[in-house]
Amino acid sequence: MSERRNRIIESERVLKALANRRRLAIVQFLHTKGPASVGKIAEHIRLSFAATSRHLRVLAGVDLIESEQVNTTVNYSLPKNRHPGLDTALKML
Repeated sequence: MSERRNRIIESERVLKALANRRRLAIVQFLHTKGPASVGKIAEHIRLSFAATSRHLRVLAGVDLIESEQVNTTVNYSLPKNRHPGLDTALKML
């Protein structure tokens, strides 16, 4: 595949992941509050733990968030080297 085609496919994956109000709320929360556990995120966006975990998996699947395990808790955060599409979405929120 050409480099241009790869960029288009990657952009499509990122945009699809961000095309959900709950995932946008998660991204905005992590941007303003910093690293947080699934429970904290779920409480903030008023969604079940299981549903929040599914949304986090989608975001992590396209490298829009990263996770770090601390003892028994997994904390999620935005990566330092973010996808340009994520920065654009954050500016719009």
